[in-house]
Amino acid sequence: MSGFFEEVKRRKVYRVAAAYIIGAGGTIQLASAAFPAWELPNWTLRLVIVLLLVGFPIALILAWAFDVTLQGIRATPSVAAPRTHRRRNVIMLVATGVIVSAIAGFFLLPRISSAHKIDKSIAVLPFENLSDEKENAYFADGIQDDVLTNLSKIGDLKVISRTSVMPYRGKASNVREIAKALGVATILEGSVRRIGNRVRVNVQLINAENDEHIWAEDYDRDLIDVFAIQTDLAKKITGELQAKLSPAEKAQMERKPTENGEAYLAFVQAQNLQCAVEDFDKLKQSEQLYERAVQLDPNFALALARSSLLQSWIVHTFDRTSERREKARTLAERALRLQPDLAEAHLAVGFSYYYGDNNYDAALREFEIAQRGLPNESEAYLAIGAIQRRQGKWAESTANLEKAVSLNPKDIWPLQNLTFNYQMLRNYDEANKTIDRALALDPNAFEPLEVKAKLAIAEKGDFSVAEKAFAAVKSIPMSDEQKLKTASSRADVFFLERKYREGLQESESLPDDLLAGLPGAMGGKYYLIGFARKALHDEPGARAAFLKAKSAIEEQLKRSPDTVEAHIQLAKVLAYLNEKDSALAEAQRATELVPESKDAFGGPEIAGGVAEVHAILGDNDRAIEILDGLLSRPSAVTVQSLKVNPIWDPLRNDPRFQDLLNKYSGKA
Repeated sequence: MSGFFEEVKRRKVYRVAAAYIIGAGGTIQLASAAFPAWELPNWTLRLVIVLLLVGFPIALILAWAFDVTLQGIRATPSVAAPRTHRRRNVIMLVATGVIVSAIAGFFLLPRISSAHKIDKSIAVLPFENLSDEKENAYFADGIQDDVLTNLSKIGDLKVISRTSVMPYRGKASNVREIAKALGVATILEGSVRRIGNRVRVNVQLINAENDEHIWAEDYDRDLIDVFAIQTDLAKKITGELQAKLSPAEKAQMERKPTENGEAYLAFVQAQNLQCAVEDFDKLKQSEQLYERAVQLDPNFALALARSSLLQSWIVHTFDRTSERREKARTLAERALRLQPDLAEAHLAVGFSYYYGDNNYDAALREFEIAQRGLPNESEAYLAIGAIQRRQGKWAESTANLEKAVSLNPKDIWPLQNLTFNYQMLRNYDEANKTIDRALALDPNAFEPLEVKAKLAIAEKGDFSVAEKAFAAVKSIPMSDEQKLKTASSRADVFFLERKYREGLQESESLPDDLLAGLPGAMGGKYYLIGFARKALHDEPGARAAFLKAKSAIEEQLKRSPDTVEAHIQLAKVLAYLNEKDSALAEAQRATELVPESKDAFGGPEIAGGVAEVHAILGDNDRAIEILDGLLSRPSAVTVQSLKVNPIWDPLRNDPRFQDLLNKYSGKA
């Protein structure tokens, strides 16, 4: 054995081995830094390492066989030794090289692989509030939300939306499980403690694959320096994930939204309340807090933009008045004048066009600008998808809605919107799969349950899903508004089942004092009562109810004259009251507000309502003509829905109606 080591020393193999190891280590370090910057795939680094490991025993053999001299590379002189010893020494040399390479590869390759397997994706979990005053929880949420906002503006990252991470607040969940559920490689956890005007923030960036901390940081700053904390966090996270940061993204990240600490506190409280999208009272509180933030800092462009978005949502959902529409537009334009490159301001302008004016082309232009500045904002993709389906661009719309779902996988709203696309295309397999994903998030969520029930009726004329849903919600605590919506939906299904007495009882149980606060609810109640009484052959009772419905809807239209749903509902009421000319005028007004030629998503619903008006008036030709068109293109109308809905009973004995059902049978 001593002969082997003497030969290794004589042939200078030690020296070559040391030089090779040093050189290989430097090469690996250089490649580790350079390859990601050049955007080379991870396998290229692993290939370099494998080649270096394979090259080590080869280098030892070459060092054994040759020597570098002043006269050039020469074969190393041999010494007198038995042939068996020489063969043994060469075998030992090769074995040593292979063993060293194998050991190095065993430890080195998994680490390199792990280090570069981290995808550029992150979820920022709710920050824990460690302040003594528990009302400071909104402040911790504000820090988290602002970090998210900064990260969401980086196009080279995938960042999960706030709505999808909020369910993990206060839960000791496994990091790997959270990451898998959200589709990300890294998780940011943190805590916030606020004492007076001092803020302490602790954060940890975690590799979800191995649950190891990549990086951690503590900050102890004044309240107004909280923006510097958020900017520094975003930069360090970007660096750790090796994401590219453009000059424009860097500039946006470094810009302080306000220098006023009180304005910022009002802003973060308003943002928290704005998340309660179905609670009008909380949205009104949010409105007041945004106003306070802007009063304290009139140049707070982000607060103006968020306030505008809130106004547009209220216009869309609760209170479609000219005053709110104008307020939404004014706030958005103020934000844009203050900060022309603010993506949120373009988003706000877009929604003021969309919800306020139904100006889809102008809205889309603004949404596309916003999306470029907010490449990880689910709402931007959702908005673009919503416009594209109104333009009849179904494939593009579906792709953008799927992108919105991927960025916000724990939120029901994007899934529900994606379901509507599949429903309009009559792709019920995908529609059911998608709404089932929403129900998996919350099995008792009212709107997904309603959508699921409607899909079953439209596809198969199956009422069992609706019956199960109504049975399930009986044991769930509900707000007054939810109780009203559930009772109204219950009445609708009773009528489809032709259980008119049960439907009448359900409709009459709806209290007028609560309905008065909901747009269109009073007219809806008395329309249902009139429909039920007419089906029960109570003509005087039906007429009295329809007159009440007419009065309520006309009052609504005085306040919100371009509410298309109110016009079509009034048209049906007038048709039942035999006011033919007025009914047709209202139907025409609804069609002008939302024509199918300009709205391939909302237009078919209005066209279906117009067909109902013609059916009520006894104009079978026009009703069947409209239905034929709706069945031939994307719409929610199906053969099964025509079969079960009693509103089409006036057409049942018309052979052309039966021909229509036969023509499209099997295509639903």
